[in-house]
Amino acid sequence: MEDLETVFAALGHEARRHIVLMLSHLGSELPSGYLAERFPHSWPTTTRHLAVLEKAGLVSVRREGRGSFYRVERERLHAVLGGWLEWLTPPTAKQRWSSSGPRSTRELQAGHPPPTKGRKR
Repeated sequence: MEDLETVFAALGHEARRHIVLMLSHLGSELPSGYLAERFPHSWPTTTRHLAVLEKAGLVSVRREGRGSFYRVERERLHAVLGGWLEWLTPPTAKQRWSSSGPRSTRELQAGHPPPTKGRKR
């Protein structure tokens, strides 16, 4: 679950989602300068976005001299987001969810009365 939260947080910003898309569609590796030129914000802002994506494991970087070349980590994206998408698959007719909790409001109230703090009766 921690991986899922990390990935969703990293993809929570529009610029980072665009970076992932660019890396996915425009080549196996792209230099940081090329990526930075595609955004209206400053180069340091792009660098911070790339750092967030790298920390989440969504991109990897190869340093060559003073240059940095980024690539999307598709396997990580598929593993984390694909796993999350599987949770959205509706159950089949043979599958059935069963709750270990009370089956009615009456059972709920009998076993676990609601808190009375702050409530008037």
